[in-house]
Amino acid sequence: MLRRFHHTQPDSFEFSEENLKWAREQIAKYPEGRQVSAIIPLLWRAQEQEGWLTKPATEYVANMLGMARIRAYEVATFYFMFQLQPIGSIAHIQVCGTTSCMICGAEDLISVCKERIASIPHQLSPCERFSWEEVECLGACANAPMIQIGKDYYEDLSRESFESLLDDLFANRKPIPGSRKGRFSSEPQTGVKCLAEYENGKAKFSPAVSLARIEGDQ
Repeated sequence: MLRRFHHTQPDSFEFSEENLKWAREQIAKYPEGRQVSAIIPLLWRAQEQEGWLTKPATEYVANMLGMARIRAYEVATFYFMFQLQPIGSIAHIQVCGTTSCMICGAEDLISVCKERIASIPHQLSPCERFSWEEVECLGACANAPMIQIGKDYYEDLSRESFESLLDDLFANRKPIPGSRKGRFSSEPQTGVKCLAEYENGKAKFSPAVSLARIEGDQ
């Protein structure tokens, strides 16, 4: 897919004082002469500040790192994590459309997006608060279908639970990330069959019992 910067761009970009301090700390993590390695986190922070990754922001980061602008353009246009056009001010919904999610109902989620947000990907909703796109694997195949919003993942979705999630967003309520079926991590939908003495990744044993076991092992 050909990716280009949006035809409408702001005149300039600068990091906020807080983000500038953060960016300099990131650059300092790399050896002298290797500062360009910080480009991805800096572009990501620029996107978080503006809501989407603009051409002036990409050039600003390139200048900050002392690299050719064309190299920064290459990074920005290669990775789909960078949004090169305005996205919804409240939420940009990324629907996984790869095999596991497609088999388990991703098409229903995409239909909901078309009905309630916009008829085509990347188009802003009439209120300009929401947008959506279909993306490649988001890495939660056992919890398909799923979506990503920002840094949060919402899994085990159905048309109904996704509609409810959107209701929360439209009402300015932040949905709780994770499984819509109450599963922890990728445990079986039929319930845990082994390691039953553990709950949500933590042993049910009391600290005193655990300490006694450790001392006994010694």
